[in-house]
Amino acid sequence: MVGSYHPFTLLLRKASQIFEDLGFEIVEGNEVTNEWYNFDSLRIPKWHPARDVQDTFYTKDGKVLRTHTSAMQVKSMETRKPPVRIIVPGRCFRNEATDASHEANFYQLEGFAIDKNIQMKHLIGTLKDFTQRLFGEHVECRFSPAYFPFVEPGMEMAISYSKGKDKKWLEILGAGMIHPEVLKNMKVDPENYSGFAFGMGLDRLAKLIFKLDDIRLNFRGDLRFLKQFSGQKPDPACGRKKS
Repeated sequence: MVGSYHPFTLLLRKASQIFEDLGFEIVEGNEVTNEWYNFDSLRIPKWHPARDVQDTFYTKDGKVLRTHTSAMQVKSMETRKPPVRIIVPGRCFRNEATDASHEANFYQLEGFAIDKNIQMKHLIGTLKDFTQRLFGEHVECRFSPAYFPFVEPGMEMAISYSKGKDKKWLEILGAGMIHPEVLKNMKVDPENYSGFAFGMGLDRLAKLIFKLDDIRLNFRGDLRFLKQFSGQKPDPACGRKKS
């Protein structure tokens, strides 16, 4: 019997290959981290509700299951100096009720670039290029202001691949220019360097690409679900580097 790739494997390798073609290094990190990397280094203060046990899984020794792949921003820069382009694909965890659109564990793809004179136009150009390579050149992108504590300014990107009066927009990621304080936590001088960062939920992209009605199907191991993807192959495996 011939097996099939999981839809997340297909999407993860496709997205990683696109960014690798754009010159990004692929980094993997531990799913269990500490509060410094997951919160403090990213300007998420002690009083922030995201740090409550209602939202974050804590271990008995005080560590956390990472709530976002942004937890690798500062850690990955401990062994690197600018210029850098990095993406971090991987699994994250949040203590929330599950439904067709939410799961307690999910996949994200974090990305950031740091160099001299990086500007918002470089971020927008990178995101547009990635989106059109993934969905096709007909996809439209829309950007709107948003707040995230680790970027300034911040924005959200929505896409639309429908036409006419029924055009619908779906927000797929948050992004922005890396906050100077986060750069300092990376031991990077914000007077000489700037950078952008973005983070997207791969579950939401999978729903679009594979027309999934319920993201919980991805984690149930139901062969009837997985057999739908029989015959589909991912892009060639990308080189990955542990950090």
